[in-house]
Amino acid sequence: MTTTTATTAETTQTADLPVVVIGAGPIGLAAAAQLLEQGLEPLVLEAGDDVAAAVRAWGHIRLFSPWRYNVDAAAARLLEPTGWTHPKLTGLPTGADLVEQYLVPLAETEALAPRVRTGARVIAVSRVGLDKTHSRGRDERPFLVRVQHANGSVVDHQARAVLDASGTFEQSNPLGVSGLPALGEAEAAPFMAGPLPDVSGVDRDRFAGRRVLVVGAGHSATNTLLHLVALAEKDPADAPATRIVWAVRGASVERTFGGGDLDGLPARGALGSRLREAVASGRIELHTEVTISALQPSADGSEITVVATTPNGEQQMVVDVIAAATGFRPDLGMLRELRLDLDPGVEAPSKLAPMIDPEFHSCGTVAPHGADVLAHPETGFFITGMKSYGRAPTFLLATGYEQVRSIAAHLAGDEAAATDLRLDLPETGVCSTSTPTVAADGTLEISEGAGGSCCGTSTPEPVSIGIGVGAGVGFSTGFLHGRSGETVPASAPASGGCC
Repeated sequence: MTTTTATTAETTQTADLPVVVIGAGPIGLAAAAQLLEQGLEPLVLEAGDDVAAAVRAWGHIRLFSPWRYNVDAAAARLLEPTGWTHPKLTGLPTGADLVEQYLVPLAETEALAPRVRTGARVIAVSRVGLDKTHSRGRDERPFLVRVQHANGSVVDHQARAVLDASGTFEQSNPLGVSGLPALGEAEAAPFMAGPLPDVSGVDRDRFAGRRVLVVGAGHSATNTLLHLVALAEKDPADAPATRIVWAVRGASVERTFGGGDLDGLPARGALGSRLREAVASGRIELHTEVTISALQPSADGSEITVVATTPNGEQQMVVDVIAAATGFRPDLGMLRELRLDLDPGVEAPSKLAPMIDPEFHSCGTVAPHGADVLAHPETGFFITGMKSYGRAPTFLLATGYEQVRSIAAHLAGDEAAATDLRLDLPETGVCSTSTPTVAADGTLEISEGAGGSCCGTSTPEPVSIGIGVGAGVGFSTGFLHGRSGETVPASAPASGGCC
């Protein structure tokens, strides 16, 4: 391994240095576009071999929000001179559509192409010449961003500011209880299929005719379960049956099922109803109040025993593959030498955490927020996008675009623009009560006139990156007044609502 320094001279003059953006996903590339509009120089560092590596991993999933709300305004302005055509505003893209029709063309623009570097994983961020214990002159020192490239070389870059938009997709929550991995979880890696496997596509052979355990009560779990049901329906008569086991920690999955016909989003309610029917018919074997304590691969590596604690005592489930849809958490290791102000529970910026805490947050409106809410004691450093939400399960794409617009204005010294926060959403919101339809070109879309918040009021509803069912429509993320999988009081409204 070799180490070099991209900018060798230590200096307190940072004005000519770039703003480093960590991550070339939707928010990272939008940040770069916003910084360019403010006259600032971005340097985007992407760990993957291609831009939007995380989005590519769930390319088979359809977003819940239409194209109208999935393109950043500054990014669109960069694309327009290239002859790029905005996708149909009412269309509902998959992750692959988002990459191919928007993010790749954006990264290839003349303005961004030389400023985006792939295969560049940020492994540490600090201040030049100072560890986190030193205060004197700290704000005047440039940031030091250490990057490991695919060939093993390590390069140090200096920056005037740093925006961490690296997301959380690579950092799944463990299967074990207490926030810790179950015993043997590391050794069980060959049996783990990830949070959003492409059951009907490239991963099909891994699931067909197998015993599959899905763990989790959120929308990623729902997506995988319904794909598995569809796969099992195609089992050949002379082949082993696909067996689907679903384990959740809570005592109830009513919130996962949603409100059915009473759901404010008919498409989402229909998916919840399909899941409920699959459980009732026995096609999905449901186990509630399950705490996984150990994973024990067989000696020949052909199967794995899942040891769990249940109300009826210890239970052992022997399966072939595990889909752990247990949510995500931020990787904070590379930020160890920075002075951060994070909520001790959610691991989001302290001012943002009360807005998104999964103990209380529903899928309703999150107020637009910008540089002031996302600031840390480390002047010039911001966590943005999904990573800014820490362990909270809901990320709002439109809110992420507003985050980086505000931060770019702040870094350029335009505090009036930085604090003029707004979401570009219609008065009736984007939480459409209209069931999507198949357009003439075969794509899914929603009605131009669709609107109305989930509760039938005029309160704006933010756009969320939803996790859906293949070519179907995604769920919006988040839960009604708390976590999924918990017992719902009889007086509580259906979980499909947003208020």
